Amino acid sequence: MEPVPYAQAPVTLADTQGQPTAARAGTSCASLPVEESLAEVISHEWVNDEYKHLIVQATPRALTVQPGQFFNLLCPSPDEGELWLRRPQSVYRIDSDAGRLEFLYKVVGRGTRGLASLQPGQMLNMLGPLGVGFRIDPSWRNVVVLGRGVGLATLGPISQLARTHRIGVTAILSARSAELAMGADLFSEAGDVVKVLDSDGSSAVDNVSTLIERLITEGRADAFFTCGSNRLLMLMKDLGARHNIPGQAAMEQVMACGLGPCYICVRTFNVNGRQELKRVCVEGPVFDLQECLGW
Repeated sequence: MEPVPYAQAPVTLADTQGQPTAARAGTSCASLPVEESLAEVISHEWVNDEYKHLIVQATPRALTVQPGQFFNLLCPSPDEGELWLRRPQSVYRIDSDAGRLEFLYKVVGRGTRGLASLQPGQMLNMLGPLGVGFRIDPSWRNVVVLGRGVGLATLGPISQLARTHRIGVTAILSARSAELAMGADLFSEAGDVVKVLDSDGSSAVDNVSTLIERLITEGRADAFFTCGSNRLLMLMKDLGARHNIPGQAAMEQVMACGLGPCYICVRTFNVNGRQELKRVCVEGPVFDLQECLGW
């Protein structure tokens, strides 16, 4: 199948000193911070009524993406109007052996509706890897991952990273119903999975707090990771502060360029007792949990 018109041949944006380059597709750009690349769609299936699972064949530079980083995707328009901005998407799974990246995303607006129209064999224009990802301390033995909704996709790769360091993972997956508690198979490869649902009341903050407190008591919570829910972020922040447990949160925010200059994605953070403005795209999207003020 021929590439769709919007998927232009990529160019590298800048070298390590910030100087423009004219490197074309196929050029070795391993030392460059950001790459625009074309990725062939290998598979693109609906997971349920709301989410799609996209698998692409990625370039070597794109495969250097770290858990928590993201790509700004150039989506085809779903209608006669133009899409002026790319859409940021965090990586769900990194398959270095097969040379593939996977995205799990919710179809909610014109951008994601356009993205959802891509068929196997078509090409996707990706800009990245972008942002600051999650960090692992090799001294940790067990970590707790708490996500909800699209945040589950963002947290997927942290389980892969923890597994490579032989760190146990307890993944608490929060969702409205069982079919939306996605990624259980991926998280179970690294440890235990607990689903907490709105449909049976188990997703209530008090119940999730009890689960995490038990993990702390059992010595299975050396660090916290969270994404996708303001109330769960604030819960983990409170537990982390009370029990002196470090944590990291991936913040969700509307973006335009994804590179910093537009300042669309600025949020307020508490840094050493002072409020500071930070750009989610370049200073994040992963931040120290105690700095996050929620949204």
